[in-house]
Amino acid sequence: MAALVALLAPVLAQAHDEAPGLPTVTTALSPLPKSPIPDVTSLKTIKPAKAVDEEAFREKDVWGRIRSGYAIPDVNNELVAKHVNWYATRPDYIARTTARASLYLFHVVSELEKRGMPTELALLPFIESAFNPTAVSSANAAGMWQFVPGTGRDFNLKQDAFKDERRGVLASTDAALTYLQRLYDMFGDWQLALAAYNWGEGSVQKAIKRNQAAGKPTDFESLADIMPAETRNYVPKLQAVKNIVANPQQFGLNLPVIDNKPYFTAIDKTSDIDLTVAAHLAELSVDEFKALNPQFKRPVITGDDQTKILLPKENAEKYHLNLAQWTKELSSWTTHKITSARESIGSLASRFHTSPEVIRQANNIPQKSVLKAGSTILVPKISTSVSRDITADVANTATVEYEAERSNSGKATAKGYKQAKVSLVKARVPREAARSKSHRKTNH
Repeated sequence: MAALVALLAPVLAQAHDEAPGLPTVTTALSPLPKSPIPDVTSLKTIKPAKAVDEEAFREKDVWGRIRSGYAIPDVNNELVAKHVNWYATRPDYIARTTARASLYLFHVVSELEKRGMPTELALLPFIESAFNPTAVSSANAAGMWQFVPGTGRDFNLKQDAFKDERRGVLASTDAALTYLQRLYDMFGDWQLALAAYNWGEGSVQKAIKRNQAAGKPTDFESLADIMPAETRNYVPKLQAVKNIVANPQQFGLNLPVIDNKPYFTAIDKTSDIDLTVAAHLAELSVDEFKALNPQFKRPVITGDDQTKILLPKENAEKYHLNLAQWTKELSSWTTHKITSARESIGSLASRFHTSPEVIRQANNIPQKSVLKAGSTILVPKISTSVSRDITADVANTATVEYEAERSNSGKATAKGYKQAKVSLVKARVPREAARSKSHRKTNH
């Protein structure tokens, strides 16, 4: 465990997680009994897949496996040299990013190999998010692969009050690779597929038609001049990372050894469970737990029966053994629907034997704002008789809406209203993605 903490220290220091702090409610987490831990030797199969070439497992680490599967034609121009120099002169950035990547790369590479896709695509999150699954862009693209809300829904990434699968390691990787393969099938060229992933397939199609009409070539470099700067630099950035991974010593860099074996395993969630309790049963800190399970937005993990929890392989058995001996409630939370604007956060806190701050933190409600009627919020369970799980229907449809507190004169201040409006946009799952400026848009 000391090794895991040491590995994650730079990761957690750099991560920008939007989820609130997890308030302690009613369950005290007492020390867990020590038990012998059997060896866990295989990664749980998420779905049927083709066998992976045995040659891939002969590599000493995942970096070698990636190098051996390079299949996208190289780009060699001034932009590549510029980006190689940028990365090479920032060893601390490389160290932080590769430390984060070490948790996820084995899974991503394995999924690429199952699909017969170029393995350098495993390096794309290096460009998208620096392998930070909690990253959010100005266009509201989220996760390691940076999906905007609308495109995420197009690829079945669930986004509700309790979780955002754009951040989930398994779901977002599956969606990203499906999308990339679709783009390759559309253009027949990986460089153009990558450009479309960044710029949108409709934009790339229009650029191709423009060059065709002018009698010009339609490869990536021939189209680069009419691409926006971000897309023009996108493939060269990936090429720069490819070059560094191919020979890090040439650029004075060292990559951490990433063992060529599964880092995590997936376990089923059988009932609602507090995120802090799940981490405790797995003998992980909350930050370590969230590094593998960043999709959970609230202090309780709930949802449909398909919900998976990812744990380091050595912690999965600890989780099961400790769960078998757990005698307390797994979840301290239930939901409450606001039926009247008269229900203040203060009165709710009194009713549910907690503090206003606990309710605000659990539901991402900013200070100096009040809940609107129709909101469904998390509240602490006040009785052991409240043992029912939060239903999938509630989890899928719950929204939290609020507005600025009104002054004594009965009017909300302009500043307060503006702040509440901005916060509300962040709190609610958008109905429609703002795709016009996003590089994750799909054009049908």
